Amino acid sequence: MEEAKVVINPIAPEKVAESPGLMEYAHTAGGAVIRPEDKGKIHGRAVAAMREQTDLQLAQLYKQMQLLAEQATAIRHRVEVSERIYNAQMNFEPIVGHTYYFYVRKDGTDVLSMIAPHEWGRKFPFERTVATVRMMADHTWDVDYHETEFSMSE
Repeated sequence: MEEAKVVINPIAPEKVAESPGLMEYAHTAGGAVIRPEDKGKIHGRAVAAMREQTDLQLAQLYKQMQLLAEQATAIRHRVEVSERIYNAQMNFEPIVGHTYYFYVRKDGTDVLSMIAPHEWGRKFPFERTVATVRMMADHTWDVDYHETEFSMSE
């Protein structure tokens, strides 16, 4: 039988820490330097990152609001155009999905017709062609303008 060797620790017990991993400073000569954090720097970086992120989110929301405003304006304009077309003289009942032509007579009254401008021949009976229109399922009109502006005051 071999005798167990007794190992004697050469370091004095009062110089050994019980929990060296929980100390707030390096406990060995080769240990990592532990410095207290600058709380102001940490706070400043966190606030800067938060502001950058929220600015990006606000910019995205602003773009979405602009798009919604443009869509609302387009719908309002379609309704105005539709009202003007429905107030125009028409001698037929328009059908959803069909294309029609919107004219202004020489006396300033509006007319909706099934006849295209090029189909009138030499005798064009109107002052001008305003738009080519197509009735949509919601009974508003999809408008392809022939003039630069389609105004309610015409």
